[in-house]
Amino acid sequence: MANPLLEMKGIGKRFPGVIALDRVDFAIGPGEVVALAGENGAGKSTLMKILGGVYQPDDGQIFVDGKKVAIKSVSDASVHGIGFVHQELNVLVNLTAAENVYLGREPLKFGFLVDRAKLNADAEVYLKRLGLNISGKTRLSELSIAQQQMVELAKALSLNARILIMDEPTSSLTLTETERLLAVIKDLREHGVSIIYISHRLAEIKEIADRVVVLRDGKNAGVLEHDEINHDAIVKLMVGRDIERTNRGQNADGDSETIAVNDLRTRRYPKRSVSFDVRKGEILGFAGLVGAGRSDAAQAIFGVDTPLSGSVNIDGKNVKITSATDAIRNGIFLIPEDRRNSGLILDIPIRENVTLPALRRYSSAGLVNKTAETVKAKEMCQRLNVKAPSVESKAANLSGGNQQKVVLAKWLSLEPKLLIFDEPTRGIDVGAKSEIYQLMRDLAASGVAIVMISSDMEEVLGESDRVAVMHEGAITGILDRADANEEAVMRLAVGH
Repeated sequence: MANPLLEMKGIGKRFPGVIALDRVDFAIGPGEVVALAGENGAGKSTLMKILGGVYQPDDGQIFVDGKKVAIKSVSDASVHGIGFVHQELNVLVNLTAAENVYLGREPLKFGFLVDRAKLNADAEVYLKRLGLNISGKTRLSELSIAQQQMVELAKALSLNARILIMDEPTSSLTLTETERLLAVIKDLREHGVSIIYISHRLAEIKEIADRVVVLRDGKNAGVLEHDEINHDAIVKLMVGRDIERTNRGQNADGDSETIAVNDLRTRRYPKRSVSFDVRKGEILGFAGLVGAGRSDAAQAIFGVDTPLSGSVNIDGKNVKITSATDAIRNGIFLIPEDRRNSGLILDIPIRENVTLPALRRYSSAGLVNKTAETVKAKEMCQRLNVKAPSVESKAANLSGGNQQKVVLAKWLSLEPKLLIFDEPTRGIDVGAKSEIYQLMRDLAASGVAIVMISSDMEEVLGESDRVAVMHEGAITGILDRADANEEAVMRLAVGH
């Protein structure tokens, strides 16, 4: 590259017992979109946090416009025109959209009063640019997670950054919102903004990236130019091997035992009801746009949210579920969308997370048998190939894929009849995705009924025996595998 806007040379970063980055090089030119790819733990986020001033490198140098710079804080990064849109939302829900966009940079009048009219008008320019037609006065608590994500993007745009880091920006967005964001990225590129794009959605990378830089185990693994970008080439660099992509066949026996949900009504959609059945050994995919009510139905079936009405039948027998305890007792388990906050207790060891739902099995006279816990936790971690130093490692220190496996581990020891996976591979790298898919197939083959909620069309079509599609709290259609394609799913997802 003749005149790069940014160069990172020989970047190294060490944490206790871990070499996170080992002499990594990265460069980007003006008006270029460079995708940064790699498995969880490959060093992508660490490298970008160094560029964004969150971490300090142990080795290496950073150059902007050919001049060596020291980025010791987020403020330093902003001075050099570097903006960072983090995967985890960094917004304040008690403030308005405009207040979030200009937090700490509010326009003033008379030198000390916030100019509310200008604040709202300026913010709305960026909100509308992202296709978010809301008032700047709207409180974030009134917006969906996807809309809150767009507000955070608006904040980054308002900084007029020359280099914009986007870490999984579409993970919470609908298909329409994703298309709008990708169009905005293309527009920013045309106006000379350089974008570093981190995503596990390889189709997005192929669409917008000029180059792909791949990291593996904290080192540079390779670079793909635009014409070389394809799914298999990226995956091979990420994991160091080819990953076989297979679509599952129909496993469920039409005469097998079933779990039926009848006339389920949730608080979010009190006037709409959901009815479906899932057979033993079947993966029933649930598709639909964000807000369609899929997760609400899952939480009601699991007893987290009390449904307004409805029944659940297992093998023809009605079971009463008024709490998660009832669901667990009947072999119904939920692996939630937000595994970090709803599926795990991050500050306790893997061992305790695995045994928590059935703690009585490992206790006597009110005392927990740690040895028995350890044996079971090791057994489950080995079965699911959880990568961790030991079962005493805290869940917070695991990658997304391994956290997902720990959530699964705690349920598998309880002989599930129905497992509900809500967004099973969100934020998980390609290698870990492959393992999660294989685990689901193995569970189905062993006779477990599986409901898989996913916003990833490729995932829904590739892993489901049948696909149920929801729109505004109701199922608009259930497609057999042979009839399920992207067009058919999207027609049902928008209510046709």
